[in-house]
Amino acid sequence: MSDVLDNVLDVVSMILFVAGALLALVASVALHRFTGTRSRMHATTKPATLGVSLCAIGSMLQLSDVSNITKVVVIIVLQLVTAPIGAHMFGRSVGGK
Repeated sequence: MSDVLDNVLDVVSMILFVAGALLALVASVALHRFTGTRSRMHATTKPATLGVSLCAIGSMLQLSDVSNITKVVVIIVLQLVTAPIGAHMFGRSVGGK
């Protein structure tokens, strides 16, 4: 039974990693294609934040130690807090309101 659960966790982790990588790819393509500062700012923060979160959740499924899982949770929380704030500050410095 443990083998089946390990295989399911491996598949789910793989799906999360691929989805996170695809979101990072979308963010990089959008950064290249968009012309305005605000649209580039949106293109880098939204998909990249979700992509990092998906990859971190995928790695949490592979970890067995509670301290390592806690570290990954802290990474996700910091990513979710700092990326939007950084984008907001950057937008204000460019001339936004």
